[in-house]
Amino acid sequence: MAKGYWIGRVDVHNDEGYKPYMAANPAIFQKFGGKFIVRGGRFASVEGQSRSRNVVIEFPDYETALACYNSPEYQANIKVRQPHSIADLIIIEGHASP
Repeated sequence: MAKGYWIGRVDVHNDEGYKPYMAANPAIFQKFGGKFIVRGGRFASVEGQSRSRNVVIEFPDYETALACYNSPEYQANIKVRQPHSIADLIIIEGHASP
């Protein structure tokens, strides 16, 4: 079965206000089997537009990735993040190679 992924790109304009959002995420992601594959780090924006922070989170499957996003816990945490950042987030199914 193919894994599910969140791919996020974020610009934070208030680091202190953003910290509670980051602090709450690990427990939410753990509940859904999510683990960070990419969390920050160096990057080169070689085509198109980018944001200052990048993250990839892996979930057991696509349905679980969606369930995490739609969970009451994460929906509440979005409200913590939004006043302090601008984000682009997609949820995508990974490639199931033989």
